[in-house]
Amino acid sequence: MNKGRIKMGMLGGGQGAFIGIAHRIASYMGERYDLVGGAFDVDYENGLAFAKALELDADRVYPDVDALIKKENALPAEERIEVVSIVTPNSLHYEMAKRLLEGGFHVICEKPMTMTSAEAEILKKLVSETGKQFCLTHTYTGYPMVRQMKAMISTGKIGNIQRIDVQYYQGWINPFIHDSEKRKSVWRLDPKMSGISCCIGDIGLHAFNLAEYTTGLQVDHLLSDLNYLYEDNTLDVDGTVLIRLGGAKGVIRASQIATGEENNLTIQVYGKEGSLKWRQENPTELTWLNEGKPIQVLKPGNSYNAEITMESTKMAPGHPEGIFDAMGNIYKGMAKAIRKQPLSDGEFPTVTDGVRGMHFIEKVVQSNRDGNVWVSL
Repeated sequence: MNKGRIKMGMLGGGQGAFIGIAHRIASYMGERYDLVGGAFDVDYENGLAFAKALELDADRVYPDVDALIKKENALPAEERIEVVSIVTPNSLHYEMAKRLLEGGFHVICEKPMTMTSAEAEILKKLVSETGKQFCLTHTYTGYPMVRQMKAMISTGKIGNIQRIDVQYYQGWINPFIHDSEKRKSVWRLDPKMSGISCCIGDIGLHAFNLAEYTTGLQVDHLLSDLNYLYEDNTLDVDGTVLIRLGGAKGVIRASQIATGEENNLTIQVYGKEGSLKWRQENPTELTWLNEGKPIQVLKPGNSYNAEITMESTKMAPGHPEGIFDAMGNIYKGMAKAIRKQPLSDGEFPTVTDGVRGMHFIEKVVQSNRDGNVWVSL
């Protein structure tokens, strides 16, 4: 059994792919992984050139996932890739993950996990059957103060939850959506590449995941109102979803046409005794409100934080941590799982989160299609 650094492969993430950079930086943190190869580009020669720039062995660069599985499994166990990160467009996630699990590899996958809930259920079954670890990179769950929020809610610091409000506003699609030719060039607006939803499937899914992650509650009913802007545009670019989580109620607001917004993800959880607020664009601050008391702002690196928060903090107090650090914490949790080390609750999103997410997307689209009606999740 391997005891040293985890040998990692990557599918996609080649030259110019920001998400590939993010995953590689995250894997380097904590010195738990070594990237040794992969299939980095649909063009094999481009993949080879990219691997050369990273000073990787050309023999470990493959034209596709099937070649990777076959050739890596022919190597001695102590030499072969153990886990593969999938950082490709949505439409490729399911087949790649399925083949990797069947081939004996652990999997780290970008979200959404699949294109349909049926595919997600198949992957969940495969994870159970193979005993392999599966990590879904809902990156925002890796932020120390999001983990602090989860810990405080779970220990009753704000009392019974009464309302949840999650907002995720971006404006990046605005320059494309109003031009019929330009929007044809955006893969997220192509159902064959993106699935049945653009905005909700991309960023609304993060908001949904954060709502369930921080509160420990599950959405059981929802009602959605989606915005497509133009009749010939088949995927949503904006939407509002009312949610019910047992006795609590809330709203998820997501938009990719919020002009001027960059990455405005905010979650606010209101309890009977107090409230917690967190903003992704100012991620080192968690605002704690108590009835009749001064507002408190909690920051990472301080001893008043929970154990998982402290373990997720890499810098001394006052030094900002960001998106790479958050993803690094998820990679750290996955590494501990692969090496069968003790885990705290919520160290990385699993295949179960992927299944929940796909059901959420489908139900949101269904609610809107059926006339903005309540549906069960």
